[in-house]
Amino acid sequence: MPALLALMADHAAFERGQASAQASQLSRALFESPARLFVWVAGDGADLLGYAAASREFSAWQGGEHLHMDCLFVSAAARDRGLGARLAQAVIAFAAAEGLAQVQWQTPAWNRDAVRFYERLGAVGTDKMGFSLACGEARAA
Repeated sequence: MPALLALMADHAAFERGQASAQASQLSRALFESPARLFVWVAGDGADLLGYAAASREFSAWQGGEHLHMDCLFVSAAARDRGLGARLAQAVIAFAAAEGLAQVQWQTPAWNRDAVRFYERLGAVGTDKMGFSLACGEARAA
């Protein structure tokens, strides 16, 4: 878990954000039944080099579930080894095995390398923008 959290922090920094997840939060989401979060990792011995994280979501428009890939990240030193493609394929295979017809995700528009990578996978981009809004106590702070 510490290696995954460190890689998530690197990912957040790369995307000009900040990760705040705690090990206990991820453990609950991963290991309590039913699992809310699914994570795939790529490593080299004891070193964690990349990860993908996803969860099931329901689309009102589509009238069914899909897999939302929240994260796909490979550390800068490990890029161009095919790890990202293998992680993406693992996520896609999981979605298919779960009977889900689609995987959805987003990436910052400025990340042209990621856009090209996803297009090479056969993904189709959209013009939607992502938004977030704090709720409850977080909003009051």
